[in-house]
Parts: sequence; C-alpha cells; structure tokens
Amino acid sequence: MPCPRFTVTGPGDFGPLRSLLATREEAAGDAAQKVERILADVAARGDDALVDLTRDFDCKGFATDCLRVAEADILAGREAIPAADLAIIEEAAANIRSFHERQKEQSWWVPSADGTMLGQIVTPVDAAGCYVPGGRGGETPLISSLLMNTIPARVAGVPRIVVVSPPRADGTLNPYILAAAAVCGVTEVYRVGSAWAIAALAYGTASIAPVDVVVGPGNIYVTTAKRLLIGRIGIDMIAGPSEIAILADATANPDWLAADMLSQAEHDPMAAAVCLSDDTALLDAVCAALSRQLADLPRNDIAAASLRHFGALVAVPDMTVGMDLINAIAPEHFELCVADPWAHVGQIRHAGAVFMGHHCPEPVGDYFAGPNHVLPTMGTARFSSALSVATFTKKTSLIAAAPGYVAAHGAKIARLARLENLEAHARSVECRFKA
Repeated sequence: MPCPRFTVTGPGDFGPLRSLLATREEAAGDAAQKVERILADVAARGDDALVDLTRDFDCKGFATDCLRVAEADILAGREAIPAADLAIIEEAAANIRSFHERQKEQSWWVPSADGTMLGQIVTPVDAAGCYVPGGRGGETPLISSLLMNTIPARVAGVPRIVVVSPPRADGTLNPYILAAAAVCGVTEVYRVGSAWAIAALAYGTASIAPVDVVVGPGNIYVTTAKRLLIGRIGIDMIAGPSEIAILADATANPDWLAADMLSQAEHDPMAAAVCLSDDTALLDAVCAALSRQLADLPRNDIAAASLRHFGALVAVPDMTVGMDLINAIAPEHFELCVADPWAHVGQIRHAGAVFMGHHCPEPVGDYFAGPNHVLPTMGTARFSSALSVATFTKKTSLIAAAPGYVAAHGAKIARLARLENLEAHARSVECRFKA
C-alpha cells in the first residue's frame, strides 16, 4: 500500500490525520546556530563572507566580481533559450501580471462635515529581494518562483527589485533564470545563495544594497535566515513542506487523482498528499493507480517516502464531513474534484488556493494561470494568505483634524489619556482648546 488509509465519521475522528500532518515540521536541528553564525559573518565581513561561503558550497573559483550579473547578460538570457520556451515564459508572466493587477489597492481619504479628513496612503516598499533556489546545482531552474515573486513586486510599484540565486559550479546562472528575469524587467541579479544571500539582502554589503522585504522559497537554511531576520526585513512567510488535499466524489478519475497526489509528493519526502472521498471504491482505485504511477516516476524514491509517511486516503461519510475536514487541515493546495464544485464554494474557509473541478490540477496554478503559488502551509491558511501585491506595500494612516475637532472632542481625549496615566498626552490636547 503506497500510503495509509483512514476512516472518518465526523469531527471527533479528525485528530489522527491532523496529528500526522503536524509532524512534518522540518526539524531545524542545529540550523539556527549555523545560520546565526552566517548572519553575523556577513554583517561583519560583507562581500568577503559571501565569496568565502560561495567558494565552500557552490563555486570554488568564485570572486567578488562574480557577484553581480551584468545587465547585458540578463538580456542575453532571452536569446540563450529556445524561442518556444521563451514564449511560454512570457505568456505565463502575462497571466500572472494580469491577475495581480487586480490586487492593487488605492489610497483613500474621506472628509467629514466639520472639515476633518481621515484616510489611508498605500505605498510600495523601496526595495524587494527575491530568492530563487538553484535547483539541483542549477540544472532545474525554478523559473516559476522568479515569476511569482518578482511580478507582484513590479505591480506594487517597487522601484528596486533584486534577484539572488546560487551560482552553478562554473560560476554562472542557468540561462532560464536570466531569461525569466529579463521578461520580468529585473536588472539587478546576483549569483549568491543560501542563508548568506538572505543576510546580504538584509544587512547589505559593498556590492549588494539592503532591501526592505525578502520573499521566495528555500531550504531550511534560507527559511531559518528569514525567520531570524524578521523585524529587520519583512518577509513573505515561513513556509513548510508542500501539501495537497483533494476532496473527490464518484465522478472523479482515479488516475488523475493519483497523478495530482504525486505532483506534490515528488517535491520532498515531507510533502503531504491527501485524498478524501465518500466513495471507498474510488479510494481503492486511487491506491492502485498510485502504485502503478510510482513505478516509472523519475523522483519515485522521494514521492514514495512522502506518500508512505505523510500521504493518506481518507474515507468520509459525505461531502459535508469532507469539507469540515478540509477546513480543519487548512491545506496549501485544495482540489475540489467533484461533479459540481461550485456547490461547495461557500463551505470553503481555510485553504491557500482552491482548484475547481476535474480539469484543474494544481500545476495549472503553480505555473501558468495567474494566481500566486507562494501559499501558506502547515495549516497556516487558517490565518494567512498567498503572496500578493500587498506583500510589497505598506499602509499609512492619514489624519487631518479640523480646528473644531479638538474643541469638540479634546476633553474626552484628555480623559482617556489620564485613565492611562499619560498626563503629557492630555495636556497636548488641552493646550489647543484652552488657549
């Protein structure tokens, strides 16, 4: 059997599955101490630390002048990949841009009859850093990560967008990364990775000016660096292992469901893939399909470990209990593979992204449709949202009190201040209406 089976009759049975998924928290081990040393080293030695660490882990012949990618080389990336691939990247970028354009918020203010004006100013941060993992020594470039992280920043109006990615052994970046950067209008790219790249973005070095927000996926060292630097920089989220939950009825195709589960299981041995259904025969068929498809999957060792430890086929009595369990899990990706998915939309409370119907597998959103694929994991969809234009903006309150406002309300404001034993606050108001 490729993954465990569960039977759930109601909320009282949710505990075992939720406990199983909760154990996926990536063990930091001694990562925090290692990362703290790296952060301190970069803060103290700047570029020299970046070069030394990059020589140790990525490229033995690395030097300071290798850090920044020349703008001409970024643009040349477009010519270095097949035209058909470039066209796909451009189309995906256009879809992502179109979706995120709809997220833009406007500044606003509202006048009152007495002349007081209250409002909110929405402005982008000055600089954003986007981390793009190298992927198997740079040979599996995470193009989609670059698109999903830089395009919302561009739509938000961030004037300076920086991409960092670890170099390959020969000191270069994969041309697909450069091509995607060119498509997104990014002109500042650095060959540097892991926790020291995050440190450089946060502290700044002679070569890399600091940024305000850092986004993008990475390993435990990248994630730990982001966690430790919260407060100095803003971040997108602390992401855990990838996950998918599927709610299916008898109309679903078991081969498709198995393929969708494997699309997440191949990410990481700690990824989770869960399929719920009120049709036990369908779950039996999915189980068989998983075994067949695993056999010739290139990353079958990773996928098999994921399914064995964190996969699940779950029998539920009906769709209502199924939806309750989905909301309890709060999955990163939720596929609603039922005959009429729209009938259940009103029941969805907690999910990072929802994929509707039999013809909308998770990779549609991962790569091409437009919504962001940087999503909350490990149940944090209960209170968190996808990366968006808002990740790169901040809101400033606007208060313009008319002279009559203090005269009318000053005594009340002063009283509230004195209740908090803040006498200077009270006098600051009173001096304006006692004069």
